[in-house]
Amino acid sequence: MKISSRFPQYTEYSPKVPVWCVTPGEGRCLHRFFDTSPFSPSMRYLAVLRMPQEDQLPVPGETAEIVLIDLETAEEKVVATTCGWESQMGANINWGADDSALFYNDVAPDTWQPHCVRLNPLTGEKRILNGTIYRISPDGRHVISSCMKRMRRTQFGYGVVIPDELVPRNRGFRKDDGLYITDTETGESKLLVSIHDVFEKALPKIDMAKYADGECYGFHCKYNPQGDRIIFTMRWFKTDEEQPWNMISKHLDYWVVNMKTDGSDIRVAVGPEQWEKRGHHNNWYPNGRQISMNLAIDGDRKLYFVRVNYDGTGLEKITSAMPGSGHPTIHPDGQHILTDTYAHEPVAFGDGTVPIRLIDLHTETEETLIRINVKNPGMNVASALRVDPHPAWAQDNRHVALNGFVNGTRRVFIADMGQVVAPVDQKFFY
Repeated sequence: MKISSRFPQYTEYSPKVPVWCVTPGEGRCLHRFFDTSPFSPSMRYLAVLRMPQEDQLPVPGETAEIVLIDLETAEEKVVATTCGWESQMGANINWGADDSALFYNDVAPDTWQPHCVRLNPLTGEKRILNGTIYRISPDGRHVISSCMKRMRRTQFGYGVVIPDELVPRNRGFRKDDGLYITDTETGESKLLVSIHDVFEKALPKIDMAKYADGECYGFHCKYNPQGDRIIFTMRWFKTDEEQPWNMISKHLDYWVVNMKTDGSDIRVAVGPEQWEKRGHHNNWYPNGRQISMNLAIDGDRKLYFVRVNYDGTGLEKITSAMPGSGHPTIHPDGQHILTDTYAHEPVAFGDGTVPIRLIDLHTETEETLIRINVKNPGMNVASALRVDPHPAWAQDNRHVALNGFVNGTRRVFIADMGQVVAPVDQKFFY
């Protein structure tokens, strides 16, 4: 990867690795999430979202910008605008198989119908797909998504924003909502598995009688690196409220289920009996057969990094030597965990700055590689306006993209981890 010398280096708190700010201009930018590379397949470009403002939640029809950054020249170009975004994951920007394929969500204000856009950011050529996007398959042939319109029922900051009265509610075990899949070549979309399918077919069995009187919604979904299984996270609540919103602030039951890419072999990896102990942010292991997450596995609300087999067996701590936090990923070398932390978690510094942590599982030690500010005025308005670093590996498993709030605005940074992690010859297996 070539990083232009025109990008200013980030030097606050003396980082242990080289760090550059790649949005040094007007800012208001974020990259998507910790499980997604914002780098193009050639790693020449970075795709980010620029919010129109930072101190209020988006409203229906408000537009944000899709920004392409040339890492070799430091040139920045607005390649599209979108109404299909929220404050935490933007427009769910994903790269396809090469630099000519960039995918993101938009909303048509005349119909308030969300859809996925396939854009060639180098030429401006654009196609509308019938479905929406949360994550793309490793080969770029399919995108998967929960219902973008419904996500605000369980948590603000995710999905897309349309008028409240047009957001459906999921009472009971819905057969017409769940996990959707879209062919990126034909644009055709279908319901891969319904919420009813999951409750009826998942193993170990879910007690359907216990959850019949409530509402269940799809949320996170992601392919494993091998492209042969999909995580699908579901959230359930029961309420008498006429219009429930942001129910994460109350009580939710969670399931981390996963399945083959045709929707068969549905397995519960982590269910409500574990989630209720406290936990967050699951992700695939590089081997594609285990899942990592933060979980208070001992029931004392102290988070640990844990792993579990995709079928729910083998739940255990990855390490007991240090607490879990933030958005962890397991490096393909099998030796390192990279994560950030929320500003309120114990390993944060208490002043609005947080560490980017590198944990060595062989020596059971950790190092703060970068310390960066995430405290922003928007947090006084809504939690969904918080700035999460979301450290995400590039395709070379050496460079990392992260968010921060520096010099009065949201910015995106790149860190070179070559001094602290060795090259991996064979990706995803160890």
